[in-house]
Amino acid sequence: MSEHDRAPVPEQAPLRPRNALSAVLLALACLFVPFATLASWAAHGLTDTGRYVRTMAPLAADADVRRAVADVLGDGIMREAGHELDTGPPHGTVGPFVHDAARSFTRTEAFRTGWDAANRAVHDAVLRALRDDGTRTSAVTVDIAPVVARVKHRLTADHVPFAHRIPVRHTRVPVLPADDADRLRRGYHVLDTAAFWLPLAAAVCAVAGTALAACRRRAVTALGLGTALGGGLLVLAVAIGRRLTLADRPDTLHRPAAGAVYDALTATLSTGSWLLLALGLSVALGSWLTGRYGPRLAARRRARASAAPAAEPAPEPTRGRA
Repeated sequence: MSEHDRAPVPEQAPLRPRNALSAVLLALACLFVPFATLASWAAHGLTDTGRYVRTMAPLAADADVRRAVADVLGDGIMREAGHELDTGPPHGTVGPFVHDAARSFTRTEAFRTGWDAANRAVHDAVLRALRDDGTRTSAVTVDIAPVVARVKHRLTADHVPFAHRIPVRHTRVPVLPADDADRLRRGYHVLDTAAFWLPLAAAVCAVAGTALAACRRRAVTALGLGTALGGGLLVLAVAIGRRLTLADRPDTLHRPAAGAVYDALTATLSTGSWLLLALGLSVALGSWLTGRYGPRLAARRRARASAAPAAEPAPEPTRGRA
């Protein structure tokens, strides 16, 4: 076989391992992006007490949440009254009156004060349990005395009769059993670690995969499409999580309130997911458009430049005869 019959395959063969490695790195980057977003939301977005209280504060004006809280307060008052009288919960006309009073209380400023104080107390207690390894076998409890003190102060400022006689007792209310606290603590440590390393790994894989690609424009297009796919799957996961969360609620009447709480907690995650989807599609579309129409526009500019008439040379000066 002569040298002219040989195909120039060996010159392109070294590109195949690079393209394969580039494809693997880009796929890993697209896989890490949604998990990094989820880990960052869980490890940082939900662990800021001030942000959590601000997120939950508007729910104090939600009708479904107020109705659920009024039912819980009314039932609790009825049980306490039954314990004081050594009988069961009183019935008759007392029950509707107590529930109406509880619903009226949820429309006051004192309820919003107590709502913020209760959310702050619960979040501080849960966060302290997640970060403290010494409480591994104990349940998470909350002292409701500061919450009652704030409500009492607000009712007294509003000149509510007998508000100054409300007893402020240090009563610890259980929030999480010990087993649930241990599982949440282990999950929190995993998410805290993943929230730092996953975004870094996604950035490194994206940069390395794009640099190794034979056609970087195609690599950027694939990276954009993969990011958009990850954002879309994250949006779908949030929707499925909402459906499963509400399906586990045994009380049908309180499901709208649970849905409002879920929507408030996952609002930033949903926003980040839609941003990933929009950003990925924008990058992929921009890369595709520049690859398709960029060479044509450059060729047209070169053609116009070559077709432009050249400047006429200046006439040489005539010399006079000696």
